[in-house]
Amino acid sequence: MESRDNGPAIGAMLVANAAFLLNDTLVKFSSDHLHLGQMIFVRGAICIVLLAVVCKVTGVFRSARFLIHPMVLLRTLAEVCATLLYLTALMRMPIANATSILQALPLVVTAAAAIFLKAPVGWRRWTAIGVGLTGVMLIIRPGFEGFDAWALVALAGVMFMAVRDLSTRQMPEKIPTYGVSLMTAVGVTIMGAGLSVSEGWQPMVLQDYLSLSGAAGFILFGYIFIILAMRSGDISVVAPFRYSAVLWALAIGFIVWGEVPDAMTIIGTTIIILTGIYSFWRERRLSGG
Repeated sequence: MESRDNGPAIGAMLVANAAFLLNDTLVKFSSDHLHLGQMIFVRGAICIVLLAVVCKVTGVFRSARFLIHPMVLLRTLAEVCATLLYLTALMRMPIANATSILQALPLVVTAAAAIFLKAPVGWRRWTAIGVGLTGVMLIIRPGFEGFDAWALVALAGVMFMAVRDLSTRQMPEKIPTYGVSLMTAVGVTIMGAGLSVSEGWQPMVLQDYLSLSGAAGFILFGYIFIILAMRSGDISVVAPFRYSAVLWALAIGFIVWGEVPDAMTIIGTTIIILTGIYSFWRERRLSGG
């Protein structure tokens, strides 16, 4: 099997994680007085406008017919289902428990890639992913009291995320990344509109529009770079770098809210960093780089 240079894919994964966390940070500024569906819809509408401009400039619309592809439609549906299920569970269970379930995604994606895509996954990569997950658990330290029926809903969301990533991998190269991102934004925005109908609509001030506009910009980068990561790299190599989301969350928590990590968090963070370094070193060794 031809080896890949996974450096760019790993970099794309790191950028995507940072973008998603910055998006979450900006959304949180308005979450105390705006409904979830309303925020998703406004953010998504702005994101669609930005992506439409990018698609127009890059000529994506000239090959729009390629976007009506089974893998693109499956990816969009999976993204919508994952967003709805995970956010619904997150609103009804402790955030630490929901986060711990989300960190199972690299394991699910790697296992699914090995089973369905015949991706090469040796025991060293399985061990690296497992050790990284241990580091995450040390950081979030979830309590058992939070694991109830909603935990299964969150887990279902993770399963759809795995479907999203695997379908991204199966998309033909001729399908433009910007177009796939636009399809994703449209699907999630429609879902937000549906939620806002049932939740109601709250008055918005200038700060809300500014925060959600910034969130739209970051979610745009998140959509694009997560697609690039899944399309250009080996899934089993790139997947462990999803744990970097925890590192971004720690950094943002300290800078924005002044949250100082405790000793267990520092230990867990160190484990995650070392796991990522080992995964990258192992891949470079196998590829002869």
